[in-house]
Amino acid sequence: MTIPTPTEQSAALQGLRDRLMTWLTTQALPIWWETGADRERGGFHERLALDGSPCLEPRRARVQARQVFAYAVAGRLGWSGPSRQAVEHGLAFFRRAYERPDGTFRTLVGPDGATLDDSVVLYDQAFALFALAVAGTVVADPAPLTAAATRLRQRLEATLKHPLGGFEEASPRKLPLLANPHMHLLEASLAWVELGSGPDQPAWHKLADEIAELSLSRFIDPATGYLREFFDGEWRPAPGRDGRIVEPGHLFEWAWLLVRWGRLRGRDDAIAAARRMAEAAEATGVDPIRNVAVNAILDDGAPVDSGARLWPQTERIKAAVALAGIAATDQERALWRGRIAAGVTALLTYLDVPVPGLWRDKLQPDGSFVEEPAPASSFYHIICAIEELEKAFAAGALDAPLAGAAA
Repeated sequence: MTIPTPTEQSAALQGLRDRLMTWLTTQALPIWWETGADRERGGFHERLALDGSPCLEPRRARVQARQVFAYAVAGRLGWSGPSRQAVEHGLAFFRRAYERPDGTFRTLVGPDGATLDDSVVLYDQAFALFALAVAGTVVADPAPLTAAATRLRQRLEATLKHPLGGFEEASPRKLPLLANPHMHLLEASLAWVELGSGPDQPAWHKLADEIAELSLSRFIDPATGYLREFFDGEWRPAPGRDGRIVEPGHLFEWAWLLVRWGRLRGRDDAIAAARRMAEAAEATGVDPIRNVAVNAILDDGAPVDSGARLWPQTERIKAAVALAGIAATDQERALWRGRIAAGVTALLTYLDVPVPGLWRDKLQPDGSFVEEPAPASSFYHIICAIEELEKAFAAGALDAPLAGAAA
């Protein structure tokens, strides 16, 4: 078998990146704005049927926040469409329909904005903080969004703070405690940190540091390098099988975040943990036959759910991009660039649908897709992976060998 040269590998990867960018700017962003935005009631539809028609159904807070993020990124990526209008459209509905009097955000409303579930779910609060950060880079006056985010963070700290670090799921306590919302709280905190100004910056730095440290000390198993999902009230693995569940997509996503935080703080231990997680996910969480990251395994690598949703494929790309960007040798960089290409190739199969710009979400163990509407929730994952690729190419992290190896 002929081994591609670094130049050939980079050219092939750039071709895959270009395919994603063309799909995004000419197909996905237009249809999710033209059809996915609800002009009558506000906000965004939860799903689009595979014929492109909207599904009129209850709307989760996390989806509205994610669509705000997607269109903020669209502007950063140079989309010629109305990205700012889309952000403002989504943000107006999100704040009107979901924001509670105490500054937290309810979890579910009807298409008309009527409250269906007033619960405060930690996962949704993370995405509210994230959307407020990214929207603040787009709107004319970010000050009200900064104030709302500060109020929300302070409310979480006052009502859900865990004495050992991180946050409870609810008050009174609801078990198990979960790693997943903390991953998105770290993502949101880093988004605020990266804004780089304002009197509240120390608090965002503190929150990011606390969650990163919690992941290193409690979530990640030092023996295996796996990150667990479910915990008891003292941040110990939950009893029984739940405490052994590992999601390869989350291993990749945490790896991407810990590389970012590790570089910010000069923490080699965080970067080493990230590399180990991504390697473990590639070794035991990727099905080589279908070339996809599967949904769940146990902490010994045994399969739990061999289906493969769309989102773990995007997180595989992001982790590989991050680790290629800090590779110490040409060989290591080539390894991660190959994994980026594998991840993009897998993702493209989910995007191959009759109406361009939509996607399938669930690949089954037998290699067939579930026929169902395209969930808007996936757009956040897809566009984030595309932006990470774009940034890496712009920084020269993927387009040349480190030591000037022969092309």
